Amino acid sequence: MFQNMLCFQKACKTIILLLFYYFLTGQYDPVQADPPYPFCANNTSNNSSIPSQNTLNNLFTSLASKAFGSKFYNTSSSSSSSSSDDSDKVYGSYMCLRYITNENCMNCVSSAKRNIRELCPSTTEAVVWEEMCQLRYSNKNSFGSLDISKNRGLHNPLNISEPEQLGSAVKELLSHLTEKAAFDASPNKYYAADKKAYKDTDDTLHAVVQCSGDLSPIDCKNCLEIAIRNASTCCSFSRGVRILSKSCYLRYELYDFYSDESDTKAPGQKWVPGKSSKWSIRMAIIFVVSAFLAMLVLGFFVFCLKVKLGSRKGKNHQVVTLHNMNDPNEMDILQNHFQSRDERKAGEFPYIDLASIHAATDNFAESNLLGQGGFGPVYKGELSDGREVAVKRLSSCSEQGSEEFSNEVLLIMKLQHKNLVRLLGFCVNGAEKLLVYEYMPNGSLDVLLFDPSKRAQLNWSSRLNIISGIAKGMLYLHEDSRLRIIHRDLKASNVLLDSHMNPKISDFGMARIFVGAEGEASTCRLVGTYGYMAPEYAMEGHYSFKSDVFSFGVLLFEIITGKRSAGFQQSKRAPSLIAYAWQLWNEGKAMELMDPLLTDSCSQEEFLRCVYIGLLCVQEDAQDRPTMSSVVLMLNSGSETLQQPERPAFSWGISKDYDEINVDSLSINSIAISSILPQ
Repeated sequence: MFQNMLCFQKACKTIILLLFYYFLTGQYDPVQADPPYPFCANNTSNNSSIPSQNTLNNLFTSLASKAFGSKFYNTSSSSSSSSSDDSDKVYGSYMCLRYITNENCMNCVSSAKRNIRELCPSTTEAVVWEEMCQLRYSNKNSFGSLDISKNRGLHNPLNISEPEQLGSAVKELLSHLTEKAAFDASPNKYYAADKKAYKDTDDTLHAVVQCSGDLSPIDCKNCLEIAIRNASTCCSFSRGVRILSKSCYLRYELYDFYSDESDTKAPGQKWVPGKSSKWSIRMAIIFVVSAFLAMLVLGFFVFCLKVKLGSRKGKNHQVVTLHNMNDPNEMDILQNHFQSRDERKAGEFPYIDLASIHAATDNFAESNLLGQGGFGPVYKGELSDGREVAVKRLSSCSEQGSEEFSNEVLLIMKLQHKNLVRLLGFCVNGAEKLLVYEYMPNGSLDVLLFDPSKRAQLNWSSRLNIISGIAKGMLYLHEDSRLRIIHRDLKASNVLLDSHMNPKISDFGMARIFVGAEGEASTCRLVGTYGYMAPEYAMEGHYSFKSDVFSFGVLLFEIITGKRSAGFQQSKRAPSLIAYAWQLWNEGKAMELMDPLLTDSCSQEEFLRCVYIGLLCVQEDAQDRPTMSSVVLMLNSGSETLQQPERPAFSWGISKDYDEINVDSLSINSIAISSILPQ
């Protein structure tokens, strides 16, 4: 019986492998790739003319800094400061589709910047077309020149039953749009969009054309006319077409794809590079067969798994638990997550036994005490391999209970970023709950920042580095990690500093994970720290990624002023730090916010930029606050005119002696980052 069962299991595995092989080989087809669509010049043999990474960095930074305010921009960059030395000069431009928002343009250019590096690492010329923009660079100056080489056609895989009639309607509409885009002197120069009824059906033909902003009107018209011919040649059978050119863009569809300022596809409308209709038929067949095979594979897998588990019934199976959790009644912490792991998996989790922690901290000696928080004391220790660690020991009356402890362990194990603290291990033994972190020699930010004798160690360069590092760490949590995480307790005491004063965000006990398109939630149980809480969270229990942005704004003001937000009382004129900042900003006196210790090391322009970003982050309406990706970009971008911040959320927590400021009477001025101070 056992031999028959073993043979059956082997047969199941063989069938699954064969089905997976067929599924993968049938499913994979390079023509089905989604954006980005790259073009990389094939000239790797001529390495002397390939731009250096430093030159490209400068170019991309300059381009990205303009993307929030302009849909087209071109510039050049060189690693040499000499204007006569063009040996390493590189020319670049981006073009965003005019119907998208400024924020989408900025995000698209940022994505294109990353993709063009990965897809074209060593070349003299490269172009990458994203869903809503294109980015290109070259070692030759092509500004103002028409370039129709390497035009690329993409077609909608859904075909049209009467391509001749559609082709006639398309030609008429695109010809009209071409004339309008090329010769219309309105603000939408070189861009046109319109729709046209198609036949006697409910379908409406929608189209967009756009030219690069550096072309002449004649070149714009020529580029679009060539694109129209490309569309009729490659994809006349399709319900929709895009033509990607270095100098222009063309798209038409039988649905509205541009009026909502987002380049979204209709349901089922996956784009593929233009080929014959045979490719569409083949893809439809592959999709149906692949879906069937996937269901078949899943069914076989579940069946074989049940057989495998059934063969183990009646046998003893040892459950691996956490180190030193000897009392079954104390298994509540992390039990649901780990008790089903077998012995081979146990080594993957960072368990450290209590005896090792006692040895590392000299039995929690008073001399090793680093600090005390609401969760309990933190001790310095040294593991047997020589690594210095910080051990967080949760006390029995800790504000951080079993749920938060479990949350922090499970969450931080999955996060890896240079601006997040690393969890090296944990231990649960009786009433003891311990977290073992990498040791940060300079402690937490609040210890240095709010101690007049220690704050002098933080010059302006160090503080900018800390602000930037915190922003990058939060961006990773919100957008770049495999989990989308709201921290919910960002504050100075939860930012640790390594030996080089680099910041690392810590304490994820209050953090929450979001999946898919989720981005906000509500709670009846408020957690966090007064003074850093966003108003919608403190007053209504609503939290989102923008709640973290608010906390970041408060923390930014603390860093540049050296003053605590909690308990701030500059005078009877302002009840809080951000209220005081808002008042001085509108009076044109924002420089008075500066920590006096920064007078000799601080750049006025950089300081005002930080004040501006901080005010954007603490606006009362969460929707008005920027994303962390926008914050990171603004911290590193060049001169650029942006919107004036609205009134921040400082109306709560007012002292009894406070005479409310009539904010509406204060003058509101438009600003430019290169000249930030209100005039």
